[in-house]
Amino acid sequence: MMKLLYSPASPFVRKVVACAIARGIDTRIEMVPTDPHSSPDALLKLNPLSKIPCLVTESGEAIYDSPVICEYLDAIGEANALFPTSGTHRWVRISVMHALADGIMDAAVARRMRFGKPVDATREAFLARQKAAVERGLAALEADPPQGLSDIGAIAVGCALGYLDFRFADEPWRAAHPRLAAWFAQVSELPPLARTAPPKA
Repeated sequence: MMKLLYSPASPFVRKVVACAIARGIDTRIEMVPTDPHSSPDALLKLNPLSKIPCLVTESGEAIYDSPVICEYLDAIGEANALFPTSGTHRWVRISVMHALADGIMDAAVARRMRFGKPVDATREAFLARQKAAVERGLAALEADPPQGLSDIGAIAVGCALGYLDFRFADEPWRAAHPRLAAWFAQVSELPPLARTAPPKA
């Protein structure tokens, strides 16, 4: 059985688990709670960066980070593939959407990690830059939202939006992005997202 070192609040972990569900192989993964901030030896032996998610394959190989894990799961999965293997336009669109969603998550997590800390001019500028990146990312997705939940780009976007709801509920995004909000409402009921919803804050 594979093992996934994880934290339940991580949107990148959610993306990996959602991919496993979409590919029909989630029952082949044992979830191992891990606090990357304390850099436990068990994690460092597998990932010297002390980051999650980190997947241990059935043969004992460590795979990180989330894009690589998702691609690996796609290669061994049983249901419809999430990464396109042909069609240049489709490949580019899905891959760029995946990168955009990961960028939104990176920026949102960076903001979250600095909550409650003293804010000087440099930190304030950093936080503003991360918030602006999220806002631009949402605007780009509103102009060209995902279709369904059948590829890695769409799954990543769903996880990014879910993280914004989870950690930044006081900054509602739906009113300014109605097309994206309508899509998210629809796909949130599907198993990959419904079964991986973040814990209640």
